[in-house]
Amino acid sequence: MFDSRHIRHAFGRAADGYSAAAGLQAEVESWLLESLMYLDDTVPATVLDLGAGPGNASVAMRRRWPKARVVAMDLALPMLQRIDRRGGGGLATGLGLRRGIDRVCADAAALPLADGSVDVLFSNLCLQWVEDLPAALAGFRRVLRPGGLLLVSTFGHDTLHELRAAFGTADEAPHVSPFVTISDFGDALMHSGFRDPVIDRDLLMRGYDDLPALMRELRAMGATNALASRRRTLTGRARFARAAEAYEPLRAGNGQLPASWEVITAMAWAPEPGAPIRLGGEEVISFPASGIPIRRRR
Repeated sequence: MFDSRHIRHAFGRAADGYSAAAGLQAEVESWLLESLMYLDDTVPATVLDLGAGPGNASVAMRRRWPKARVVAMDLALPMLQRIDRRGGGGLATGLGLRRGIDRVCADAAALPLADGSVDVLFSNLCLQWVEDLPAALAGFRRVLRPGGLLLVSTFGHDTLHELRAAFGTADEAPHVSPFVTISDFGDALMHSGFRDPVIDRDLLMRGYDDLPALMRELRAMGATNALASRRRTLTGRARFARAAEAYEPLRAGNGQLPASWEVITAMAWAPEPGAPIRLGGEEVISFPASGIPIRRRR
């Protein structure tokens, strides 16, 4: 579904200005960081910040747990190169520091980590770029120690539905990625064997002066069209104009075009060793997604 090379290139290109452009990502990241209070006074030995970007969460967790090993992992190397290994913010200033933030350039779908080697797996708005969500979650379970904490967020099905519909009137090529439904996300968590999951759903609205303004922001934070089936040529002026015309009737009372962002955040715990996921094609434990507590902030 996704072109991983395009994703790597888009986020690498966005690295310099990402922190300034990604206000929504920073807001969701703060929600996840607040959930670390559920660890009480526990000090994890190893923390993984997956899809770390420029490492703001890595730095925050390094400050929270100065004795923990913090691993920042991202698909785009230029993002990792902007992390200060000392946990003090700013650009990287040395590679020989004994303690700090370890940086690993790797794919979330193929974690190069040992089984049971991570105490906290933190991932903010990364999973929407993963093609096989159940396989990725199975990988998260593999690297988490029993009782380890999973804290993740992703975009849900209603994200950018206005943009998708507007471009749908212009041509048949896909312009916006498909996003997971909250029920499918909950099912994937349970089928991967995670315990006591709690899911939050939030629908955030952002306003833009026009369609080009929205597209510029998406590009600035690396969120460009990475579908393998995307049109490989530039969107022509006529198609773009048709999309802009279709978007225009949605202009709100404040004079701006709305863009929806459905944010799914989840907290769950890794099971004990040997806990089965499936047996003979049947689920050993059947737990409907409707049974998972879903909280809404707004």
